[in-house]
Amino acid sequence: MNKLVFVVDDNLSNLTMAALALESEYKVLTIPSAVKMFSVLEKKQPDIILLDIEMPEMSGFEAIAKLKAHPQWKDIPVIFLTGHDDAAMLQQAKELGGAGIIQKPIKLSALLEYVNNNI
Repeated sequence: MNKLVFVVDDNLSNLTMAALALESEYKVLTIPSAVKMFSVLEKKQPDIILLDIEMPEMSGFEAIAKLKAHPQWKDIPVIFLTGHDDAAMLQQAKELGGAGIIQKPIKLSALLEYVNNNI
């Protein structure tokens, strides 16, 4: 249980569900915004980030661009969380370097499988 997972989402119920799904196998840190994620990244580096696409202040797409531009963070796998199944948005997530996309509402078994396969 030494692997660290960041779950970044502005929706408290999504944070809670993801933490419940993962905390038996991973150390989970829930973060309510991408802006806050960057302050936490200064102190801790996760093994994987689950990142909501649509958030106030900074979107998941803006956040991954900033992550990929930083030498210390560029190799952290990012799995996007989204309620959309828009093909253009899914394509953009891939082009920006996302390791995968999980549709909301989150299926807990799928979430655990995605993390296990990408960590």
